[in-house]
Amino acid sequence: MLTPFAAKAQVLLDQPETASRETMEIGSSTSEIAITSDFAGADLTIFGALSNTDELLLAIGQYDIVVVLEGPRENATVRRKERVFGIWVNTRSMTFERVPEAYSLSSTRAIDNITAPLELNDRGIGMDHIPLTPIGSVGNAANLTEFRQAFRRLQEASGLYERDPSGVRFVSSSLFKASLRLPADVPNGVHTVRAYLFKSGKFITEKSLPLRVIKTGIEQTITDAAHERPITYGIFSVLLAVFTGWTASYIFRKN
Repeated sequence: MLTPFAAKAQVLLDQPETASRETMEIGSSTSEIAITSDFAGADLTIFGALSNTDELLLAIGQYDIVVVLEGPRENATVRRKERVFGIWVNTRSMTFERVPEAYSLSSTRAIDNITAPLELNDRGIGMDHIPLTPIGSVGNAANLTEFRQAFRRLQEASGLYERDPSGVRFVSSSLFKASLRLPADVPNGVHTVRAYLFKSGKFITEKSLPLRVIKTGIEQTITDAAHERPITYGIFSVLLAVFTGWTASYIFRKN
């Protein structure tokens, strides 16, 4: 008598495991960006494919994708200038721990319409949700909010932080394409492409891949010399400046 019920219970327990969860794979148009003297920025294309999706939910737009390009992480200091006796001087500053030097975001729609702000904060998705953790004493909490807003405003004004709420689009029922912009002064180093998949406002999965940004030619030679042989580089720079100044004065001197 117990055997049929045990078998039936086993079947019922196994049923949820048969449901396939959505998966995502991504790739980029290139794995390396070369910075030359005439580099004026570049567009990076990300391709992706979804599997095991619900066709009905896909048709009514319940799947959303956010693609982010994060630059190398470094400490960032924000300084506030105030006028003291007619002179603008730095009066206060705050340093944030390991923030992306560059940040570009594209999505199927505005991220605030994709999921709840708490989810965005937990995963650090979006310019307004990047963790900005101060180093040292903060003091007044109002100062923290002020410096966080100033950091985001300055990064966006310089073009290092960008967002495009319509930069991701589906090219077929399961394939999507995203465009990300790299500014002209994109920092050197290893960047990270991250793609997030949401279904009906709930996070499903995440994929990432690296992107190398390197300087080439004379720019790379100068950078390597400055970091690997700083004393020699400094002496050479001084001698070059002296020689250039003397040559210019000799050529343009009055008879």
